[in-house]
Amino acid sequence: MTDEALTIDDEILARARIHAREVVDEHGLELDLGALEWDVSARARRRAGLCRWDADREVATIVLARRAYERYEWPEFAAVVRHELVHALEFQRFGESGHGERFRELAAKLEAPRRCRSFAEPRYLLECRNGNCDWRATRHRASKPVRAPDRYRCGDCGGGLEVEHADSGRTWNSGSGYGGAKAALGEDW
Repeated sequence: MTDEALTIDDEILARARIHAREVVDEHGLELDLGALEWDVSARARRRAGLCRWDADREVATIVLARRAYERYEWPEFAAVVRHELVHALEFQRFGESGHGERFRELAAKLEAPRRCRSFAEPRYLLECRNGNCDWRATRHRASKPVRAPDRYRCGDCGGGLEVEHADSGRTWNSGSGYGGAKAALGEDW
């Protein structure tokens, strides 16, 4: 018999399952834990958790992000588990789930956040170029406004946009500026 060491994923799943059982018992939730599967994502960079519904099998799968577990303290990560349990319960009872009123009510009862805090630093910072406007946004991916900010306007004042590459500090306000920054940074992009 070999002595296999537990992995971080094993720890995440064990703690999440225990917490789920405690939440179901404490709140008397009509959640079928037997029709609930668990998984860990090593790839997720922004989403702390998600709940998928397989209508054919009538099984919900909660997927938790390893990076979130590593960056959050347990109380915050446990809140992510509760958030996903609300989705699982909605899927089991209604065949659908969202973040509407029904979700908000149960999430409040379970002290689960409506949205979970991002655990990754954004790659891009968008800012209105109008000096009298303080609109700002962040992006993790090179979305259309990041790649061609000159084609978009500030939603608050209508001013032009400027984008900053967070790691390097390089900025641009046009599609060609984006291409130039990307080429100049090369592997550091």
